[in-house]
Amino acid sequence: MRRYIGIGLIGMSLLAGCGGGAESGDQSDVLAQVGSRTLRRAEITASLPYGLSSNDSLLMAEHLVKRWVKDQLVYEVALRNMDDKARVDQLVEEYRRALVRGSYQERLMSERVSLEIPESEMRAYYDANPDKFVLSKCLIKGLFLKVPIDAPGLSDLRKWCRSTKDADLERIEKYSLQNAAIYEYFYDKWVDVEAVLGNMPIQVSDPAAFLRTHKFVEEADSSFCYLLNIGEYLLPEGVEPYEYASARIQEMMVNQRKMDFLRTFEDELYNEALRSGEVKLFP
Repeated sequence: MRRYIGIGLIGMSLLAGCGGGAESGDQSDVLAQVGSRTLRRAEITASLPYGLSSNDSLLMAEHLVKRWVKDQLVYEVALRNMDDKARVDQLVEEYRRALVRGSYQERLMSERVSLEIPESEMRAYYDANPDKFVLSKCLIKGLFLKVPIDAPGLSDLRKWCRSTKDADLERIEKYSLQNAAIYEYFYDKWVDVEAVLGNMPIQVSDPAAFLRTHKFVEEADSSFCYLLNIGEYLLPEGVEPYEYASARIQEMMVNQRKMDFLRTFEDELYNEALRSGEVKLFP
Protein backbone atom coordinates (compact mmCIF):
# COMPACT_ATOMS: atom_id res chain seq x y z
CA MET A 1 0.00 0.00 0.00
CA ARG A 2 1.45 3.40 -0.96
CA ARG A 3 1.63 6.10 1.70
CA TYR A 4 2.05 9.80 0.95
CA ILE A 5 3.50 11.98 3.68
CA GLY A 6 4.00 15.59 2.64
CA ILE A 7 5.51 17.08 5.79
CA GLY A 8 8.32 19.11 4.24
CA LEU A 9 5.93 21.48 2.43
CA ILE A 10 3.55 22.11 5.35
CA GLY A 11 4.70 25.66 5.99
CA MET A 12 4.32 26.77 2.38
CA SER A 13 1.02 24.95 2.06
CA LEU A 14 -0.42 26.48 5.22
CA LEU A 15 0.74 29.99 4.40
CA ALA A 16 -0.51 29.73 0.83
CA GLY A 17 -3.91 28.50 1.94
CA CYS A 18 -4.69 30.89 4.80
CA GLY A 19 -6.39 33.42 2.56
CA GLY A 20 -8.99 31.08 1.14
CA GLY A 21 -9.83 27.39 1.35
CA ALA A 22 -9.37 24.99 -1.51
CA GLU A 23 -12.22 22.94 -2.87
CA SER A 24 -12.89 19.81 -0.83
CA GLY A 25 -11.80 17.61 -3.75
CA ASP A 26 -8.62 19.59 -4.46
CA GLN A 27 -5.55 17.48 -3.65
CA SER A 28 -3.48 20.64 -3.15
CA ASP A 29 -5.33 21.01 0.15
CA VAL A 30 -4.00 17.64 1.37
CA LEU A 31 -1.08 17.84 3.79
CA ALA A 32 -0.62 14.11 4.37
CA GLN A 33 -2.07 10.82 3.21
CA VAL A 34 -1.85 7.37 4.72
CA GLY A 35 -3.57 4.74 2.64
CA SER A 36 -6.99 6.10 1.73
CA ARG A 37 -7.13 8.55 4.64
CA THR A 38 -6.09 12.17 4.13
CA LEU A 39 -5.33 15.11 6.40
CA ARG A 40 -6.32 18.52 5.05
CA ARG A 41 -5.03 21.98 5.75
CA ALA A 42 -8.27 23.11 7.42
CA GLU A 43 -7.97 20.40 10.06
CA ILE A 44 -4.49 21.61 11.03
CA THR A 45 -5.18 25.35 10.90
CA ALA A 46 -8.23 24.83 13.13
CA SER A 47 -5.94 23.23 15.74
CA LEU A 48 -3.35 26.03 15.80
CA PRO A 49 -3.70 28.51 18.71
CA TYR A 50 -4.41 32.10 17.73
CA GLY A 51 -1.51 34.54 17.84
CA LEU A 52 1.39 32.19 17.11
CA SER A 53 4.31 33.52 15.09
CA SER A 54 4.94 32.08 11.62
CA ASN A 55 7.85 29.98 12.90
CA ASP A 56 5.86 28.66 15.87
CA SER A 57 2.89 27.91 13.63
CA LEU A 58 5.14 25.96 11.26
CA LEU A 59 6.68 23.94 14.09
CA MET A 60 3.34 23.11 15.64
CA ALA A 61 1.81 22.26 12.26
CA GLU A 62 4.63 19.85 11.52
CA HIS A 63 4.20 18.27 14.94
CA LEU A 64 0.44 17.84 14.41
CA VAL A 65 0.89 16.29 10.98
CA LYS A 66 3.55 13.87 12.24
CA ARG A 67 1.30 12.95 15.16
CA TRP A 68 -1.60 12.29 12.78
CA VAL A 69 0.56 10.18 10.47
CA LYS A 70 1.91 8.09 13.34
CA ASP A 71 -1.62 7.53 14.66
CA GLN A 72 -2.75 6.29 11.24
CA LEU A 73 0.25 4.00 10.86
CA VAL A 74 -0.25 2.47 14.29
CA TYR A 75 -3.94 2.01 13.48
CA GLU A 76 -3.10 0.20 10.23
CA VAL A 77 -0.63 -2.13 11.95
CA ALA A 78 -3.11 -2.83 14.76
CA LEU A 79 -5.87 -3.51 12.23
CA ARG A 80 -3.74 -6.01 10.31
CA ASN A 81 -2.68 -7.83 13.45
CA MET A 82 -6.00 -7.83 15.28
CA ASP A 83 -7.06 -11.24 16.52
CA ASP A 84 -10.67 -10.43 17.36
CA LYS A 85 -11.89 -7.86 14.84
CA ALA A 86 -15.48 -9.07 15.17
CA ARG A 87 -15.44 -8.27 18.89
CA VAL A 88 -14.11 -4.75 18.22
CA ASP A 89 -16.77 -4.20 15.55
CA GLN A 90 -19.41 -5.30 18.03
CA LEU A 91 -18.11 -2.85 20.68
CA VAL A 92 -18.03 -0.03 18.12
CA GLU A 93 -21.61 -0.77 17.11
CA GLU A 94 -22.74 -0.91 20.74
CA TYR A 95 -21.06 2.44 21.40
CA ARG A 96 -22.67 3.96 18.29
CA ARG A 97 -26.11 2.75 19.38
CA ALA A 98 -25.59 4.07 22.92
CA LEU A 99 -24.44 7.44 21.54
CA VAL A 100 -27.43 7.78 19.20
CA ARG A 101 -29.87 6.63 21.88
CA GLY A 102 -28.38 8.89 24.53
CA SER A 103 -28.32 11.95 22.25
CA TYR A 104 -31.98 11.44 21.35
CA GLN A 105 -33.02 10.94 24.98
CA GLU A 106 -31.16 14.07 26.04
CA ARG A 107 -32.96 16.07 23.35
CA LEU A 108 -36.33 14.66 24.40
CA MET A 109 -35.72 15.49 28.05
CA SER A 110 -34.59 19.03 27.25
CA GLU A 111 -37.83 19.53 25.31
CA ARG A 112 -40.29 17.80 27.65
CA VAL A 113 -38.88 17.76 31.18
CA SER A 114 -39.26 20.98 33.13
CA LEU A 115 -36.32 22.03 35.29
CA GLU A 116 -38.57 24.17 37.46
CA ILE A 117 -39.42 22.52 40.77
CA PRO A 118 -42.02 24.31 42.93
CA GLU A 119 -40.61 25.55 46.24
CA SER A 120 -43.37 23.73 48.10
CA GLU A 121 -42.30 20.37 46.60
CA MET A 122 -38.66 20.98 47.45
CA ARG A 123 -39.51 21.94 51.01
CA ALA A 124 -41.76 18.91 51.43
CA TYR A 125 -38.97 16.63 50.18
CA TYR A 126 -36.52 18.26 52.60
CA ASP A 127 -38.87 17.84 55.55
CA ALA A 128 -39.63 14.22 54.68
CA ASN A 129 -36.00 13.15 54.24
CA PRO A 130 -33.87 14.62 57.05
CA ASP A 131 -31.54 11.60 56.91
CA LYS A 132 -30.41 12.69 53.43
CA PHE A 133 -29.32 16.12 54.65
CA VAL A 134 -27.15 15.45 57.66
CA LEU A 135 -24.72 18.34 58.06
CA SER A 136 -21.21 16.95 57.59
CA LYS A 137 -19.17 20.17 57.34
CA CYS A 138 -18.83 23.56 58.97
CA LEU A 139 -20.81 26.35 57.35
CA ILE A 140 -20.46 30.10 57.74
CA LYS A 141 -22.09 33.35 56.73
CA GLY A 142 -19.96 36.44 56.38
CA LEU A 143 -17.65 38.50 54.20
CA PHE A 144 -14.30 37.74 52.56
CA LEU A 145 -11.81 40.09 50.92
CA LYS A 146 -8.45 39.66 49.24
CA VAL A 147 -6.68 42.95 48.55
CA PRO A 148 -3.12 43.87 47.56
CA ILE A 149 -0.87 44.37 50.54
CA ASP A 150 -0.07 47.92 49.36
CA ALA A 151 -3.70 48.90 48.70
CA PRO A 152 -4.69 52.30 50.16
CA GLY A 153 -6.89 52.63 53.23
CA LEU A 154 -6.38 49.15 54.68
CA SER A 155 -6.91 50.41 58.23
CA ASP A 156 -10.33 51.77 57.26
CA LEU A 157 -11.13 48.55 55.43
CA ARG A 158 -10.39 46.50 58.55
CA LYS A 159 -12.87 48.61 60.54
CA TRP A 160 -15.55 48.31 57.89
CA CYS A 161 -15.09 44.53 57.64
CA ARG A 162 -15.72 44.13 61.36
CA SER A 163 -19.01 45.98 60.99
CA THR A 164 -22.33 44.84 59.58
CA LYS A 165 -23.83 48.31 59.21
CA ASP A 166 -25.30 49.04 55.81
CA ALA A 167 -23.16 52.17 55.44
CA ASP A 168 -19.95 50.21 56.08
CA LEU A 169 -20.98 47.44 53.70
CA GLU A 170 -21.53 50.07 51.00
CA ARG A 171 -18.06 51.46 51.69
CA ILE A 172 -16.58 47.97 51.35
CA GLU A 173 -18.35 47.42 48.04
CA LYS A 174 -17.13 50.72 46.61
CA TYR A 175 -13.62 50.08 47.88
CA SER A 176 -13.60 46.58 46.38
CA LEU A 177 -14.53 47.80 42.91
CA GLN A 178 -11.20 49.62 42.72
CA ASN A 179 -8.90 47.57 44.93
CA ALA A 180 -10.02 44.02 45.74
CA ALA A 181 -8.80 40.94 43.91
CA ILE A 182 -11.64 38.96 45.53
CA TYR A 183 -14.78 40.31 47.20
CA GLU A 184 -17.35 37.81 48.44
CA TYR A 185 -20.44 38.86 50.37
CA PHE A 186 -22.29 35.90 51.86
CA TYR A 187 -24.07 37.17 54.94
CA ASP A 188 -27.24 35.99 53.21
CA LYS A 189 -26.23 32.39 52.46
CA TRP A 190 -24.36 29.48 54.01
CA VAL A 191 -21.03 28.45 52.49
CA ASP A 192 -18.46 25.78 53.31
CA VAL A 193 -15.86 27.36 55.59
CA GLU A 194 -13.08 25.22 54.14
CA ALA A 195 -13.81 26.60 50.66
CA VAL A 196 -13.32 30.13 52.00
CA LEU A 197 -10.23 29.31 54.06
CA GLY A 198 -8.77 27.67 50.96
CA ASN A 199 -8.36 31.19 49.52
CA MET A 200 -6.22 32.26 52.47
CA PRO A 201 -2.60 31.46 53.45
CA ILE A 202 -3.70 29.58 56.53
CA GLN A 203 -3.79 25.94 57.59
CA VAL A 204 -6.77 24.89 59.73
CA SER A 205 -6.81 21.26 60.86
CA ASP A 206 -9.96 21.57 62.99
CA PRO A 207 -12.52 23.94 61.41
CA ALA A 208 -15.00 23.49 64.28
CA ALA A 209 -12.46 24.54 66.92
CA PHE A 210 -11.31 27.38 64.69
CA LEU A 211 -14.84 28.77 64.37
CA ARG A 212 -15.40 28.65 68.12
CA THR A 213 -12.44 30.99 68.68
CA HIS A 214 -12.44 33.24 65.61
CA LYS A 215 -14.90 35.92 64.66
CA PHE A 216 -12.59 38.02 62.49
CA VAL A 217 -9.59 36.60 60.61
CA GLU A 218 -6.78 38.59 59.03
CA GLU A 219 -3.86 36.98 57.22
CA ALA A 220 -1.22 38.29 54.85
CA ASP A 221 1.50 37.06 52.53
CA SER A 222 4.04 38.96 50.46
CA SER A 223 1.41 40.16 47.99
CA PHE A 224 -2.05 40.24 49.56
CA CYS A 225 -4.00 40.93 52.72
CA TYR A 226 -6.89 38.54 53.48
CA LEU A 227 -9.87 39.59 55.61
CA LEU A 228 -12.68 37.32 56.75
CA ASN A 229 -15.56 38.36 58.98
CA ILE A 230 -17.70 35.48 60.25
CA GLY A 231 -21.25 36.55 60.99
CA GLU A 232 -22.69 33.11 61.84
CA TYR A 233 -21.47 29.55 61.81
CA LEU A 234 -22.86 26.03 62.00
CA LEU A 235 -20.96 22.98 63.19
CA PRO A 236 -21.32 19.53 61.57
CA GLU A 237 -24.25 18.32 63.60
CA GLY A 238 -27.96 18.03 62.93
CA VAL A 239 -29.56 18.73 59.55
CA GLU A 240 -28.29 21.04 56.82
CA PRO A 241 -30.16 24.35 56.56
CA TYR A 242 -32.79 24.20 53.85
CA GLU A 243 -31.28 27.14 51.95
CA TYR A 244 -27.95 25.31 51.79
CA ALA A 245 -29.50 22.02 50.67
CA SER A 246 -32.04 23.51 48.22
CA ALA A 247 -29.75 23.50 45.16
CA ARG A 248 -28.97 19.82 45.68
CA ILE A 249 -32.63 19.05 46.30
CA GLN A 250 -33.56 20.67 43.01
CA GLU A 251 -30.90 18.66 41.17
CA MET A 252 -32.09 15.42 42.79
CA MET A 253 -35.73 16.09 41.94
CA VAL A 254 -34.93 17.09 38.35
CA ASN A 255 -32.91 13.90 37.92
CA GLN A 256 -35.83 11.89 39.30
CA ARG A 257 -38.16 13.59 36.81
CA LYS A 258 -35.81 12.64 33.99
CA MET A 259 -35.63 9.02 35.13
CA ASP A 260 -39.42 8.84 35.42
CA PHE A 261 -39.82 10.40 31.97
CA LEU A 262 -37.42 7.93 30.34
CA ARG A 263 -39.06 4.98 32.08
CA THR A 264 -42.52 6.08 30.89
CA PHE A 265 -41.25 6.83 27.38
CA GLU A 266 -39.65 3.38 27.05
CA ASP A 267 -42.74 1.61 28.43
CA GLU A 268 -45.05 3.46 26.02
CA LEU A 269 -42.74 2.74 23.10
CA TYR A 270 -42.61 -0.94 24.05
CA ASN A 271 -46.37 -1.33 24.49
CA GLU A 272 -47.15 0.50 21.24
CA ALA A 273 -44.71 -1.70 19.32
CA LEU A 274 -46.43 -4.79 20.72
CA ARG A 275 -49.88 -3.46 19.77
CA SER A 276 -48.81 -2.55 16.23
CA GLY A 277 -47.09 -5.86 15.63
CA GLU A 278 -43.68 -4.19 15.10
CA VAL A 279 -42.38 -6.37 17.92
CA LYS A 280 -43.23 -10.05 18.19
CA LEU A 281 -42.34 -12.11 21.23
CA PHE A 282 -42.00 -15.87 20.86
CA PRO A 283 -42.39 -18.42 23.65
